[in-house]
Parts: sequence; structure tokens; C-alpha cells
Amino acid sequence: MAAKPAPLRLLAQDPDDLAVISVALQDAVAKVGDITFESKARRLTIAFNRYCWEAEGGVRVRAGLQLGGVLNVQARKIRRGVKDAVVEVLAVTFEPGEAPGGTVTISCAGGGDLRAQVECVDAVLADVSQPWPTPRAPKHAD
Repeated sequence: MAAKPAPLRLLAQDPDDLAVISVALQDAVAKVGDITFESKARRLTIAFNRYCWEAEGGVRVRAGLQLGGVLNVQARKIRRGVKDAVVEVLAVTFEPGEAPGGTVTISCAGGGDLRAQVECVDAVLADVSQPWPTPRAPKHAD
């Protein structure tokens, strides 16, 4: 049996840091109902089942992503009214705007995305559960 991976605790304060979080979230899945934007707190929180690429043997873990300093959130091709609808993350990117702000985009399979206008890059990704085995490893075309 493969050793359990150490829980990830990642902080992003610039686009390069956010790229590391993007790699960790590739192929993570979330239900639309697990996406919460708190406008007064300027916080976007998403709970994912993250595929642990860093582990051997195919495991997933429950993880939370939180973006701070969020001014606005827009969704495109995401079934917002269907709380059990599932989104699968392809990448998390940052497009600079008026420094130090810009837009964090969470691109999803099927062409959907979630765009958060932020004051600056301020993101935290943390694993919050024990890993569990999954028989389905994500596959990508070369």
C-alpha cells in the first residue's frame, strides 16, 4: 500500500504561486453547491475533491480553496441553479489588471469558467481530510 501524502497547505501571493495551486487543483471536482462567494467579506471559497497527483496509487482528498480580496465573481457555462452539478478544474490562472489586482480564472472542463476580480493575488489551498483511494485516475490526451 502506498504511503499517505502529506496534506497540502499552499499560499499564493503572486501569479507564480497561483500556478503551483493550479497544478495541485488539476482534475479536482466540486459541486456547484460547494462554491460560496461572501461579498461583504470579499471571499470566494470552494470545496473540492482533489486528485493527489503528488501521491502514488491514485487517491483523492477533500480540499478547500479560498480567494481573498474578491470584488466580483462571474460564472460562464456553469449550472449555478443546480447545486449537485459538478465542475472539473482544468487550470487556475491570473490575468493582471490595475496593479496589483486582476482576474483569477478557474477554467473547467466543458468550456465553463469562474472568474473572480481580485484586489491582489491572495489564495490559500489546504487539504482538509484524510485521502481515500479512487479507482479512476484522470487521463489526458497527449
